Amino acid sequence: MDAAGRKLQECLNNIKQKIDFKPKAALVLGSGLGSFGSEIEVCEVLDYAEISGFPVSTAEGHKGRYLFGYIGKVPVVCMQGRVHYYEGYSMPDVVLPVRLMGLMGAKALLLTNAAGGIQQGMQAGDFMMITGQIASFVPSPLVGENIDFLGTRFPDMSQIYEKEYQKIILKTALEFGIDLKQGVYLQTSGPQYESPEEIFMFRALGADAVGMSTACEAVAAKHMGLKVAGISCISNLASGITQTPLSHEEVNRTAKLAEQNFQKLAYASIERIGETL
Repeated sequence: MDAAGRKLQECLNNIKQKIDFKPKAALVLGSGLGSFGSEIEVCEVLDYAEISGFPVSTAEGHKGRYLFGYIGKVPVVCMQGRVHYYEGYSMPDVVLPVRLMGLMGAKALLLTNAAGGIQQGMQAGDFMMITGQIASFVPSPLVGENIDFLGTRFPDMSQIYEKEYQKIILKTALEFGIDLKQGVYLQTSGPQYESPEEIFMFRALGADAVGMSTACEAVAAKHMGLKVAGISCISNLASGITQTPLSHEEVNRTAKLAEQNFQKLAYASIERIGETL
């Protein structure tokens, strides 16, 4: 086993010494969406800094802890804040938190993020259900020795985002009267925002939204057999789509304004996805 596999096992053993909870579903909260934790019936909390060797999030708007509890009757583990490649961590470290949630027992994963809108007609505050992704602009989390206890060396990625979960999320959005866009998410490394020329290229490649996370986590989750769903909060229009300069403050501010609808959509979706597990 290589260093990434050993580190994963060590972190898992460390968590088991502190937490006795087996989740069925997992949730990752993106920039500005961390207050969703207040909607969970929390049983236990574990700060990332308490886990030996665990990468700690330094991004603004990311609390950096696991929440263990219930959404309805579904036992869940929730990441309040994620680790990003632009923070200087290796890609195995970036996806380590998601892999750990799978090893804790989660079978389904809902990924959320704040993203720049590329799709025509998008506005800040919209939501987009991720139907596919482009991860070619960041290193694969599967590079290096394969961690055999997670999955096969060459995993299929023809359908990363679970069709059944997409139907659940669409139905839930319709019931709540939430306008839900659909599209392809593209991940860049960051931390700089994209140039207008890059956005025009991404649009030509078929991207509808762009951000600095999520796609690598989805690859790692799919590799180990988790069923994946994804929702982007369109926190701003991407560079060149709007003439307004981009800022992280705008991202967090827009996510804050949209959080009520996001909480409704995420809570009900996880509850219904949990019924299928």
